[in-house]
Amino acid sequence: MPEPQEMRDVYGRRYRVGETDRDLVGRSRNWVLWSAWAAMLAAGVQQYGFGAVVPVLVETHRLTDVVWALALWTVCQAATAFPAARLRDRGRLSPAFAVVTGGVLCGTGLATLAHATSLPVLYLGYSLLGGVGAGLVYAACVGTVVRWFPERVTSKVGIVSGAFAYGCVPFVLAAGFVLDTGSRIPFLDIAALVVLVLIVAAGVTLKDPPRHWWPAHVEPRAWALDKARRRNQSAVRQYLPAEALRSGAGAPMFLAVALAAAVSLFDLAFLATFSGTDPLWAAVALSALAACTGGGRVLVGRVSDHLGRRRTWYLSLLTGSAAQFVLLWGGTHDSPAALLWGACLAGLGTGCCYTLLVALVREFFGEESGLQNFGLLYSAKALGGVLGIGVAGAVVTSHGYPVAFVAAGLVGLIGALLTRALVQPGRSRLLPTP
Repeated sequence: MPEPQEMRDVYGRRYRVGETDRDLVGRSRNWVLWSAWAAMLAAGVQQYGFGAVVPVLVETHRLTDVVWALALWTVCQAATAFPAARLRDRGRLSPAFAVVTGGVLCGTGLATLAHATSLPVLYLGYSLLGGVGAGLVYAACVGTVVRWFPERVTSKVGIVSGAFAYGCVPFVLAAGFVLDTGSRIPFLDIAALVVLVLIVAAGVTLKDPPRHWWPAHVEPRAWALDKARRRNQSAVRQYLPAEALRSGAGAPMFLAVALAAAVSLFDLAFLATFSGTDPLWAAVALSALAACTGGGRVLVGRVSDHLGRRRTWYLSLLTGSAAQFVLLWGGTHDSPAALLWGACLAGLGTGCCYTLLVALVREFFGEESGLQNFGLLYSAKALGGVLGIGVAGAVVTSHGYPVAFVAAGLVGLIGALLTRALVQPGRSRLLPTP
């Protein structure tokens, strides 16, 4: 194997060059990409498939109690990202161990949905264990793909994070046909087994490259200079997590992620019950939401290459905000077409937030602590879960769906305006920003 060398570019970024992916692991790095994709495909069922289980759970529990299970799941899943990234940067958590452990916990979460008869058991098994498991899978898969594809972060992260959303579509459609009180246990037990096997089988193959590894076929300094001439410029310097939060851009980004997550999770939790009593139609609406969320994450990288990350984020959140009013009109006027269109817009809007966040964090705060900074800002999703599911559930119960959807639209608009005002740390506000 050739002797690796280290070089730096004008921004101080370090590159380890001279080794190919086949030199390191004996096969193409695409193998890692598709293994991470498969693990994320299964892990996202707990989040994006939960809405399909809600109509069954509300037969024995109040709606507000049921949706709090998803809110707590979101808190646990999002809160896992930062400590997992920190442990990985310190070499104390391998991607294989994280994903395999996460797969066991994800299977436990779905099995709990099948068998739990009390809320404490539901919150412990699904929300806590299942949430932590999904968080481990998400953090490990995104982190591993970022390390193997440093020159194409947004497009490759879009592939794996998109799978986290659209992977639930078969589950949701099957639930619309067969899931009821009588079939709940066998249906969810089979789903738990499939999720467990798929995540574990994919996880055991994951391995990180050496720190700062760079693909041999791309000249890093030329790449850095080319990137400097484009809309999405590299960070002025490298920021530690605490420095990123104090930079002036960290806090608005954190709040924007929280508000975007609140809108997205509100739709996910309540769309099935808002769509009416037909479980099949509710499944179709949820599937459209998840499919467009996943598909949007795949496409958003290419769009943001041309429009700029920040501008694309702004437009996507603006779309998610408008989608709330389309959904409200469709539901109150009994229009399936409008509901379906609103679900697609909602998925394309707020659902793209996390893919763009990975690239924005690296371009605002640098790559050295990129995964930790992403984990820190991604944890804002926990606040979004409390607002968009827990608090929104109380609003739905006390004031009805119209007030809740109008509030969700306004929250999404505020999130969009926050992203509009973002400026890369170290660059003047007087200069044009992409």
